[in-house]
Amino acid sequence: MEILLIIISVLLIAIVLLQSNKASEAGQIITGGNTILMGNMKERGSEKFITRLTYTLGFLFIIVSLILSI
Repeated sequence: MEILLIIISVLLIAIVLLQSNKASEAGQIITGGNTILMGNMKERGSEKFITRLTYTLGFLFIIVSLILSI
């Protein structure tokens, strides 16, 4: 079970690093460029898949961690 947790951890790190840089867009709130943030920013294609995979891996990481703590 520990091996599964290590695999999920490595995959989660890799997927997070693959995501587009949303932090630089969030910095535009301070400079007044929030029209870009509040505009039409729907995720499509691979970006949507990566986001869903990140949520799934995060959920699996929490569940496996809880199982191992028992």
